[in-house]
Amino acid sequence: MVLQFHLVLLVLFAALIHAFWNAVVKSADDRVLTFTLIHFTGAMIGLLAIFYTGLPSPTVWPYLIISVVIHNFYYLFLLLSYKFGDLSEVYPIARGSSPLLVVILALVLADEVPTEGAIAGIILISVGILSLTFAKGRISRAGIKPIGLALMTGAMIASYTVIDGIGIRSGSSPWPYIAWLNFLEGVPIVLWTIVYRRKDFKPFVAVNWKTGVMGGSLALVAYALALYALNEGAMAHVSALRETSVLFATLIGAFILKEGFGWRRIAAALIITSGVFVLQVFG
Repeated sequence: MVLQFHLVLLVLFAALIHAFWNAVVKSADDRVLTFTLIHFTGAMIGLLAIFYTGLPSPTVWPYLIISVVIHNFYYLFLLLSYKFGDLSEVYPIARGSSPLLVVILALVLADEVPTEGAIAGIILISVGILSLTFAKGRISRAGIKPIGLALMTGAMIASYTVIDGIGIRSGSSPWPYIAWLNFLEGVPIVLWTIVYRRKDFKPFVAVNWKTGVMGGSLALVAYALALYALNEGAMAHVSALRETSVLFATLIGAFILKEGFGWRRIAAALIITSGVFVLQVFG
């Protein structure tokens, strides 16, 4: 099932925004507090939004609760990945492994059967994303632990993508799901920070609130667009297109953060681009 052109543009725009807010996290001195500030912002915007969207349908709540739990495990594995490995190493593995897992989960849980063209495009996108891991050469033995954590992160991404895809379709409107998810998923990490890092958080907010508000707003818009696309199109297609955020992150790193590009990253970009073309034309 080929995504409508406007959905493709929305998902690619969401991927670009996702890359920018991850660049915010990458440049942060304290990633845990930055994460907290970003999700506190998202939770507050979600809290305001629920006064306009109202309550979700009763059938939606089980998916919302499961999604909140999975999202917070995702944050845990992502932060651990960043602790033990480089962003340029673990981020492509986490994002690149998830589209293939989404294909399997969507098939099992939602009876979404992708076409041969869709599978080919998703494989190309995943290979291109994963190849960015080797942009600097071989992976060392010390990289095994962060790679394992990155794969767990990818499993969480695939899980919440499919749960959210099913959950958002089970209600009469996607907007209550989007608002309540943004509110609820930020609560656990904010509470944890209040309990364990309360003394650090207040001065951190005083200095970094602009960055947090910007990152939180970008994160909310990015996933809200992805959720809307999940409500309208096939989960495997949306997931594969959304993970092109890795390509955008690589371009941001090369041209804004001056990290360099190189022939391996050029090759990966070409593979990802060809995968997007195959997915959209033959999927």
